[in-house]
Amino acid sequence: MSLRKNSLRDSHSEVDTGPLNDILFILLMFFLMVSTLANPNVIKLSVPKSKSDTKQKQSVVVSVDKNKNLFIGSKKINSDSLESALKKYIIEGDSIKPAVVINADSATNWGEIVRVMKVAKKLGATTSATVTGKD
Repeated sequence: MSLRKNSLRDSHSEVDTGPLNDILFILLMFFLMVSTLANPNVIKLSVPKSKSDTKQKQSVVVSVDKNKNLFIGSKKINSDSLESALKKYIIEGDSIKPAVVINADSATNWGEIVRVMKVAKKLGATTSATVTGKD
C-alpha cells in the first residue's frame, strides 16, 4: 500500500506552467503598452530660471553674387566697408556667439567667400557657407 501512495505522489510532482507563461506574456504586453502611452516627461528636473529675458542667438546672412557684390540681408554694401557693416550686427564681448551665414553663387570666386569668413571670424562670429547656383 505504501508503494501506491508514493507512486501517485511522484506522478503529480510537476506543475504545468503553460498557462502561467501565457498570463505573464499578456501582463508584459499590457505594461509595455501602458508605459509607452504614459507621459514621456517622467523625470522631474529643477531647471534654473532667469528674471531677465535671454537673448536669441543672432544670425547674419551675407550674400555674394558672381560679380562680387555683397549683401547683408537684402541691403547692398560696398566691398571695402564689409567690416564696418558687419560690426553693426555683431556685438563684441557678447556671451552668445553670433553666426554669419554666407550664401554664395556657384560662379563666385572662393577667395571672396574666404575674405568674408575672415572678417566675420575677426569680429568674433562663427561662419558657415552655402553655395547655390543653376546647373
